[in-house]
Formats: sequence, structure tokens, C-alpha cells
Amino acid sequence: MTIKLSLGPLQYYWTREATLDFYRSMADAPVDIVYLGETVCSRRHELRLPDWLDIGEQLAEAGKEVVISSQTLIESESDLKTLRKIAQQARFKVEANDMGAARLLAETEGWIAGPSLNIFNAHTLSVLVELGARRFVAPHEMSGETLAGLLSAHGEPLETEAFAYGRLPLAYSARCFTARHFNLQKDDCGFRCIDFADGLTLNTREGQPFLTINGIQTQSARVHNLLGDLPALIDGPVDVLRISPQASGTAEVVDLFRAVADGHRTPRDAFEASRALMPAEACNGFWHGRAGVEEYVA
Repeated sequence: MTIKLSLGPLQYYWTREATLDFYRSMADAPVDIVYLGETVCSRRHELRLPDWLDIGEQLAEAGKEVVISSQTLIESESDLKTLRKIAQQARFKVEANDMGAARLLAETEGWIAGPSLNIFNAHTLSVLVELGARRFVAPHEMSGETLAGLLSAHGEPLETEAFAYGRLPLAYSARCFTARHFNLQKDDCGFRCIDFADGLTLNTREGQPFLTINGIQTQSARVHNLLGDLPALIDGPVDVLRISPQASGTAEVVDLFRAVADGHRTPRDAFEASRALMPAEACNGFWHGRAGVEEYVA
């Protein structure tokens, strides 16, 4: 079976023009699944749900499976209204990134259990499958070995997706760290995160990259990259590899993953080629059960 590639939801705040241009360019990219929607901050208003649905129609016409992703941290009644609209639309599948979304989607067919649901045991996974989940996205910090054990304990076939490329979302907070960086209030942030297309790097006092600030989301400073690990992924429990959009080089990264998956390029060669495309150094420690910041070669 050929492994599928997915394009994860856009984590950053880009201008409307940049976002539309990006997804137009992805129409011909060798990705099978595209996740759309705002998952980080509802104050980001360049695109609203109708805009995401319009993009979804265009990508569906190009042959992509389109999924609408729900917000990870629900903070207000307006957030709930948007979540209900996402759950009620019947055109596209939905990725639930919060248990409230999972409840709204219960017993509907074909929704996706997102990575921020933090599913680490077979019982929880079975409950969500009983509620209608048909794809499971592993938590970002889960190792390949742990994932294989979880699916074995679950015991039933289930399409499984793993985060394979991009800065790792580590935490979400009610506070906006980008606003805090500029001494602004969250409700009067000036939408400063739109100035940082790949997030704002936070360095240690020694000047070493430590984290990436992205509004209310904290990410890794390094770029999680499993290109060099693709043989084990293809032969293992993973059906879908998720690539997270970045400001430049995403199409080239997608091509590298596809070339390795199809046997047209070696994993190590593709990984080395990807270094020039990444906005920071690589890491893959979590997948190997090590510190996430490590770049580990088995």
C-alpha cells in the first residue's frame, strides 16, 4: 500500500493573499489530504469559515481529500458557534482537536481524532472509534514504538496518521505570547503574529534557539523531520504522513517525501536535501523515544 501524504492545517497567521496563493499552489502538489481551518487563534480574521470552505471546494475539485480542522483551545461563545458550524457542515470531514468537538461529532461518520486530543491508551482510542472516529492522528510526542503498541492493543484496523514534518506544537495557553513579547494585551494585540510567517524564535540567554512563539501556541524551535525515517514508517503502523505548511519550501518538501515514498530517492539523500528548505535545524527525537530536540540517526 502506498503511504498517503497530508498537508496539516496552517499553524501561522498569513495574509489573505499569501494564504490563498499557497493553497492554489497546493492543488497540483502530490498530497492526498489537505486539512484547512484556524486551529490556533480565533482572533485571526484574514479568513473565516466560509473562506476555508471555498478553498476546500477548489482543492476537492483538484482531487484532494479535504478536512476542516477545529480550533484546539475553545475560549468563548463565538468560538463555540464556529465549532458548531464546522460540525454541522456536511460537505467535508472534520478533524476534532478538542473533546467538545469530538462530542459534537459523535456518531457522525468519518471524523478524524486530531493530535491535540492526546490519545495515549487503547481504551480512549476505542471510545473515540465507537463515537465515529475513522482516522487517528498520533500525539506529536509519541514514539513509533509506543504508537505500534497502542494500535496493537486497540486490535482493530484504523487509519493512522503521524506528524512527519514541521515545527512541533508543544502547548497552548489562554495567554498570547506574541502579544506579551511586544508588551501588548491579548485583546489589543495588533495581530502582530502576522509579521512572523514561521513564528517568532525564542532564544536562551546563551543565544541558542529554544522555542518558537506563535500567538497562544508554543512550538519547538527545531523542525521535526522524519524524512530519514521513512522506511520504518512505511513498513510500520502509519498510513498517512502529515507535513505542516511553512512560509517557503513546502512544495519542495512534499516532493521529497513523495519521491522517497515512491522509491525514487533514498531517505538520507532526501533528508540532506531538505536541510536547505527548513527554517531551522532538524530534530526527530520524539519518534525514537528520546528528547524531542535530538536529531537521532538509528
